[in-house]
Amino acid sequence: MSTGTYRDKERDKATQMRDAPRGETLLQASRQKDDGDKGGKDAGTAVITRTKVATKKPAMYRVLLLNDDYTPMEFVTHVLQKYFQKALEEATRIMLHVHQNGVGECGIYTFEVAETKVTQVMDFSRKHQQPLQCIMEKK
Repeated sequence: MSTGTYRDKERDKATQMRDAPRGETLLQASRQKDDGDKGGKDAGTAVITRTKVATKKPAMYRVLLLNDDYTPMEFVTHVLQKYFQKALEEATRIMLHVHQNGVGECGIYTFEVAETKVTQVMDFSRKHQQPLQCIMEKK
């Protein structure tokens, strides 16, 4: 025994349409039928609630260069200019900071951007046979 075929459903719709009062659609008839339970005061009204989506700022990551004894200062300055869009003076200042303190911050970015920059710097360093290390850490 089936729970209802397409033909059965169509027959039920036709029966409901036939039994509905003249000039009334099936939807209106079903609303009145449902409103009979409520007393008919809220005919056709509904309350729609919207959930407010709470967004938060993405976590930021610092991209850092680490000092080593073999990478030339000019190469570090070139990397800062090429991948971090630093002016020559700022790139030189960061490079000297890395040289004197062992580590220097190149910039602060979202995770994806920071990860991309670290990968680009590391690939560029390996391609030019330099041991320059670039890392990222959560701010």
